[in-house]
Amino acid sequence: MALTVLVDYDSGNLHSAEKAFQRMALEVGAGEILVTSRPEDVARADRIVLPGDGAFPACRRALGEHGGLFEAISDAVRSKGRPFLGICVGMQMLATWGREYEDTPGFDWIAGEVTRITPANPALKVPHMGWNDLVIDHPHPLLEGVQTGDHAYFVHSYAMRVANPAERLAHVDYAGDVTAIIGAGNIVGTQFHPEKSQATGLRLIANFLRWKP
Repeated sequence: MALTVLVDYDSGNLHSAEKAFQRMALEVGAGEILVTSRPEDVARADRIVLPGDGAFPACRRALGEHGGLFEAISDAVRSKGRPFLGICVGMQMLATWGREYEDTPGFDWIAGEVTRITPANPALKVPHMGWNDLVIDHPHPLLEGVQTGDHAYFVHSYAMRVANPAERLAHVDYAGDVTAIIGAGNIVGTQFHPEKSQATGLRLIANFLRWKP
């Protein structure tokens, strides 16, 4: 039976994500969903999901403090080519650098940096919080059945600027472009929370569980 692991490194409540992934795994026949912090579970996973809530430096530090966990993720994703989905700060950590509070090295799996959102309209508040319409930049299996204008739910003050525009799969307009989805090879990430994004988010989760990069 296929195994999808949601990595638990004490950086967010995974209950709603677990429920959403379990629901869609049952619907598409994708096997078992496991929330775990054990490197050995990550090593045997067929797919890996890395959520993250809070500040970039704290999440990066917390992941590093779980002995062997990042190494297991890196080996599975980079060496074995397992499909990987980063969510919110889990997506941001794919970047080369995070610039939140202090300069923090990311995974450098998708070149770019995470910087504070600066809307051109000063009336727009930061954090960017609530529903926004996706604008699809490039087709991708993760986006099957998702189109420009579909809604996703965001809560963030920092966003990724990718070095290679081809790796920005979708964005939203918040008085300026804000990266919403990134992807390269077997790696994808969403700035928004798919588990909180209703029909659009559930479709993305189902697509990820079926994806064979």
